[in-house]
Formats: sequence, structure tokens, C-alpha cells
Amino acid sequence: MKEIYKRQPTIRTLPKRSNINSNGHIFGGWILSQMDSAAGIEAMRRVKGPVATVAIEAMKFHAPVSIGDWMSVYTDITKVGKTSLTVHIEVTVVSRDNEEETVVTEGDFIFVALDKNHRPRVIDQ
Repeated sequence: MKEIYKRQPTIRTLPKRSNINSNGHIFGGWILSQMDSAAGIEAMRRVKGPVATVAIEAMKFHAPVSIGDWMSVYTDITKVGKTSLTVHIEVTVVSRDNEEETVVTEGDFIFVALDKNHRPRVIDQ
């Protein structure tokens, strides 16, 4: 079994031509939005309710993403505090020419759990 099938991504997508930047690679802002969406899903699952992104830490772009790359966004909760949690995100691609998964971007996003009034709420431990 290939490595790409051993873990399940939160999001898997194919970037489109409309997502390219002036260098011909996928725009970093589009990748960032995919990361925020995936991390938000993971955070909402953990706190069983709405969350808001409050910070992005340690964002690193390791390699460009090209049109047609099979992009996977993996998420892991690395820290849970009183009202906030940190989600580590790893973005990988499998290109048309290579079946190996390559890490292209990673970062740590911090979310706060929200109550019905959109105020921080305590996370069940």
C-alpha cells in the first residue's frame, strides 16, 4: 500500500488554472485558504461548535504547487488550552510524474472556541 493511502487528509483537492500566480505556480493565498478551511474543520470537530482563527504561526512554504498536483491537507491538534487550540497543518502534493507524496507547506493555526454570542468559550477537556 502506498504511503498516500495510510493517512486520511482533511481536504484533498486539485488546484485549477484560475489559482495560479504570475510565476505559473499555485498562489500561496489560495493554499493558505485551504489550510485555514481544513484546520477549521479539525478545530470545530474537537470543540463541537464554531471556532475562529486568531493566529497563524510558523508558516512555511517548502516547494511550489503546480496545476494538476493532487493536493492533500492533513491536520493534527497539537495543543488544547482553556479557550483555544493549535492545529498543525501539513500540505502535500502528488504530481502527475511522481507517486511520492511531497510536503510543500506547513504551519500552525490557532483557533478560539466560540459561544452563541461569538465570544470565547471554555473547551471541554
